[in-house]
Order: sequence, then C-alpha cells, then structure tokens
Amino acid sequence: MNRRFAVPLSLFAALVLATPLALLARADGGSPLAITPNADQSTVSKMVYGALSDSRLAYRPRPGDQALSEDIFRRYLEALDPNRQFFTAADIARFEPYRDVMGDAVRQGDPAAAFAMFGVYRERVDQRVAHARKLLKQDFDFTGDERWEYDREKAPWAADNAALDALWRKSVMNDVLRLRLAGKEPAEIRKTLDKRYQQLGRSVAELKSEDVFSLFLNAYTASVDPHTDYLNPRSAENFNQSMSLSLEGIGAQLQRQDDVVVIREIIPGGPAAMDGTLKAGDRIVGVGQGRTGAIEDVIGWRIDDVVAKIRGTKGTQVKLEYIPAENGIDGEHRTVTLTRQRVQLAEQAAKSKTYTIPAHGDMPARLIGVIELPTFYQDFEGRRRNGNDYTSATRDVARLLGEFKDKGVDGVVLDLRNNGGGSLDEAVQLTGLFIDQGPVVQQRESGGRVQVYADRSPGVAWDGPLAVVVNRASASASEIFAGAMQDYGRALIIGETTFGKGTVQNLLDLDRWPAAGEGPRYGQVKLTIAQFFRADGGSTQNKGVVPDIAYPLSVDANEFGESTYDNALPWTRIAAVPHARYGNFAPLLPQLQKMHEARIADDLEFQWWSEDVAHYRAEAAKKYLSLNEAERRAERERQETQRKERQAIRKQKGLALDPLADETDDGLTANERDVVKDAEREKAAEKRPDPLQREAAAILANAIDLLEQDRPLSAQVLPGTQSAVRWAD
Repeated sequence: MNRRFAVPLSLFAALVLATPLALLARADGGSPLAITPNADQSTVSKMVYGALSDSRLAYRPRPGDQALSEDIFRRYLEALDPNRQFFTAADIARFEPYRDVMGDAVRQGDPAAAFAMFGVYRERVDQRVAHARKLLKQDFDFTGDERWEYDREKAPWAADNAALDALWRKSVMNDVLRLRLAGKEPAEIRKTLDKRYQQLGRSVAELKSEDVFSLFLNAYTASVDPHTDYLNPRSAENFNQSMSLSLEGIGAQLQRQDDVVVIREIIPGGPAAMDGTLKAGDRIVGVGQGRTGAIEDVIGWRIDDVVAKIRGTKGTQVKLEYIPAENGIDGEHRTVTLTRQRVQLAEQAAKSKTYTIPAHGDMPARLIGVIELPTFYQDFEGRRRNGNDYTSATRDVARLLGEFKDKGVDGVVLDLRNNGGGSLDEAVQLTGLFIDQGPVVQQRESGGRVQVYADRSPGVAWDGPLAVVVNRASASASEIFAGAMQDYGRALIIGETTFGKGTVQNLLDLDRWPAAGEGPRYGQVKLTIAQFFRADGGSTQNKGVVPDIAYPLSVDANEFGESTYDNALPWTRIAAVPHARYGNFAPLLPQLQKMHEARIADDLEFQWWSEDVAHYRAEAAKKYLSLNEAERRAERERQETQRKERQAIRKQKGLALDPLADETDDGLTANERDVVKDAEREKAAEKRPDPLQREAAAILANAIDLLEQDRPLSAQVLPGTQSAVRWAD
C-alpha cells in the first residue's frame, strides 16, 4: 500500500475520549459491565509490535526494554488522566507493578494491565462526577482571592480524595462563574452543569473494549515516535475518508446532543440535500436498512455507531426515523428513505478569493489571487481505479490557477496556515505546478538509502509572482512545499516558523489477507518509515521552515510544534541535490520588511490581531483563572467594550465588519448550544476579516512593484530567470 503521508499530530488516541460515545450498561440497568480485551486485540498488538520493532519497516525501531515499558506506562496514564484530576497518588502507587510489564504486554498481546487501570479510571470518573454534582447544591463565594489552576499536566498527583475534592471545587466554581457572567440564573446554571457532569460520566461509561485497546496501543506507538499511530478499523475508515474528501452516505453532518443525534448541516449536493426532506436541527431517532428493513431505535447510541448505520455502499438505501426540529424532542416522528451516494466534502477542498491592493505612487492597483489549501488531500482509491479522474489537492489548485489567469491576477498567494499536511505525492505534484522539473524533497529510509522525489512534468501552471503563507500549525507536507519554494527561490515565504515535522508515514494494512466475505478486523498502523530533507539538504525536523517576512508569533516553539515532543527526531542535514534557483529574495527583503512595518502600523485589523495575540499569550502563560467575580466581570466588560469600539471604528472607516463582534462567552460547551445557531456561527467565523492574509497579498504586490520599477534590483533578485519565471515583465 503506497500511501505516504506527512501528517503532523497523533490525534487518534485523543479522539477516542473527545468523541461523544453509546451506553455500555448492564441489561438490568445496573453498573456498567467490565471491559475486557479480546483475541483480535491480542493479534493486533503482536502485529503492531512486530512492525515497529522491525528496522526494515520502522524508521526508528525501539527495542522492548525496561525504558519502553516505563514510557508506555507514563503515556497511558497521560492518555487516561492528562490533567491529573481523577487519580490520586495512592492509585499511581497501586499501578506501580504495571510499570515494568507494559512492553511485554504489547509484545505478548496481553493488555490486561491496561484494562485493569482503565477499570480504576472509570470508577474514579464516577466518583468525581458524583462529587461535582453534589457541589452544585451549595452556594459559592466569589468575593475572595481564590484561583483555579487549570493546567495540571506537570503537577504532582493529588495526595488523596480530599485533595481532589479541593481541586474539583475550584473547577466547579469556574464553571458556575462562567455561566453567571453569561447572565444565567442559578436554577439554570445548576441544571446545565448537572447535565454536563452526567454526560462526562456517560462518555466514559460508553467506551468500549476497542476504545480502551486503542488508547493503550497508541501509548505504545507514541513511545516509538510522535507520529506513529494505531487506527482501529473505524478510525482507519474515517482517516481515509478525510484524505479523499469523500464518503458514501446521505451527506449530512451529525452531532450528538444529550442522547440524540442531531443534523448539524446538510452537505450541498448530497442525497439529503437533493431530497430536501431533512434539514439542520432534525433529530435522528431510528435507522433502518433498505425500504423494508426494520428501524432500530438509536436514542442513546454513540454517534459513531449511528453514523456506521447511516453510511453504506453507494446505491443502497437507508431509512431514517426523525423528529423535525420545529416539533421539539417529544414531537411527531417521521420517516424518509434516501439512496446513498458518494458525497464530496467540499468544505476542506481548496478555495480561492482575490484582493485588490490599491495603487500607490506611480504603481497601479494590483489584483492578487489567494488560494486557501486546508490539507494535502488525495483520493487514493479513486486514483487507483481511474488515474484520470480523482480528488486531488493539486488538480484543484491547478484549476483555480487557471481561473486566476482568466481574471488576469498579478500574483498568487498560497495560504497554508493550519494545513497539517497529508499526501506526500500531493506535496511533490503541487510543487510541480510552480517549477519546471527538478527535485522537490529527499527521503532517507532507516537503512540510510536516500530517494529523491522530483517533479518530472515539463512546464508550469503558474509562472508569475508567488507567495506562501504559513504559521506554526503548517506542518509536514506544507513544510515540504514551502521549503521547496524557498530552496528554488520561487516564492516569498510569509508568516511564522512552521511546525517542524520532518518525517514520513505509511499506512500498513493489518487486514492484508482478510477471510472471504469478512470486513476489516484489525485496522491499520500509520508508522514512520523515513525522514525527509529539503533539496538543499537541510531537514525541517524540529526547526521547521523559517519565513522570509515574519509575523508576530502566535505561539512559542516550547508550547506547540515538533520541538515539544520528548522523543522527536533531532535536526540533521544530508547532502544537497542539484536544483534550479529561480531567484534570491535576500536583496529585496529589507525593503519589503520596511514597507510591511509601515503598512501594519496603520492597519487597524493587523494591530488588533497583534494585541489580541499578545493578550492571549500573557493570559495563557498564567495557567490559572481568578475565581473573583468582580475581576472576571471587569475583564469580560473590557472585552465587550473593546469589541464594540472596534466595530464602531470599522463602520466609521468603512472597513469590513466583524460578523462575530457581538459574540460573548456563553459559558456553554459545543454540545450544549443550539446546533443550528452554532453551525451558523461557525460559517460566520469564516467571513471575519483576515488581516494576515490581506497583508500577505500586499507584501507580494510590493515585491512586484519593486521589481518592476527597479530593473537592477530585478536582475539581482531574479538573475537570468525571467524566461522561466515571470516575476517582472
């Protein structure tokens, strides 16, 4: 399976606990059943250990020694209780015998120790939930100088239950205070929080054997390296769908609220949209297969179990029993039958917009096109079936570049902020849209063999001025592309230093030889197989790609990025490979920097963004919140006043208005809000002013102007390459 990825973060273990999950309760209504491992999990554990300890497969195999056992033990505890708010020091002492056996547990396929630890964890969650609900019956004093220390990742474990009680009292106080500040009445506050804490208990009670096993095995994979993950069959399916930007189903985005799955959004072009019956806010209470299949009641089910029932093979039918949004939870039930189709997830596809940069001095106005690329996606299966028609980031960007040519844009900005990577092939092919053949990235495998991935297609899709915008969350495939553009002198790199992930992962299918008629049983392992290096020989590992024009840091390297992982590979270098050099922007940068600084000094939106980032970082550095109502209310009023003043200035100066200027903290979590309104708010957020993107367009326009009006400078920046790259005509 040749699916090579450059994806930055190991999210899959976290998703298990983050996703609202179906009640795993006794049939007699008693306590939840004990969760135990099964034979398939034993097989998977042995297979994954075999793969990650094999130097022919894993880039940095790790032996099953004492250090590995201790590392797995620590990471599994972090996965269960990352903020140290459930276990006590006595619990950790009770687990101590497991510290030395975790490596053997993986190798021998016996995760019983991990399941035993989870059993204690579930008991502790129940105890904490009961205590939190009990605290809601009392009144709190918000006039003192207490504060809630919310970051306990490195704090000592609580000495005993009394110490945990004290921690939870402050946590509940903060929850109550947030709702008080949002204007909620005491009775409403108690009701909201009582339901919230009950849901916390249910979400843990609903975890299944495969969830616990995934947490444990991912504690092992994370001990090998930060970007190696185990994906159970369902996680693997979701990962592949996210990469292909498509799925086979009805085309509806679902969200669980209380015990019911609610439609958050109807996806345009899908079966639900084409039928027109269902709408956002409708509650799905039953699912049946085919027109005549019996409908199963799905109230109280995990959302992923409901989704699994609704999704299915293209051309098959699914019958849904639902309650219309306007009817309320006890309203009339209706049914609709839909035929499943392949649904394109267009929200994550490449998008374009344009900015007109005003004329100044003797220079004309510039039309700058911007392409936002959220991920380097590719439909691997579609490409295998039909090499001429498949979903691809490169194909979509090429189409948008063609549209820009028709519009006569002067330059193009590729926005890769928050693009965490994706397909390595797409990173190489996308680079080929802007260079005329040549090496893009080098890949060194575990044995030391170096392979060069190159653009071998003659010609380019865009030979004009180009800039790339990145931030700390731009990772992996984004860094390959940005690094190649920098090595070739093909584009200005603008923004923040990137994530710093310089490793390549491959999906190893553990169901390579399934029995006839049998679906996936074992899942997949995404393992690190190589390290990538830029054409100039340097790695992006840990260091990332450093921009030519830097924006203020939104986050420090010690807070987010590859450098925060304790077992990340170090930075290193290999030999460079010969490659073209279209330009050298160094002589241009001082003037661009000066023009940039002058412009943002008068750019209110950019200045406001810088102020907000500085304020956020200062607050985050404290790692606590005051529990004094007067202090918190004063800060809330300051923020509200600031938003209103900024919106008034926007109106006065004719600037684009902020659609979320009136938004305030409502104290609620995502699944407590009105689903439809929350989705509308999410859409409105996409329309907020983006001063960083607009400034990148202005920087590119400045570069075009400088090169056009200063031919000696142009010859110095772009020596002898005008025939290949049209930066200045």
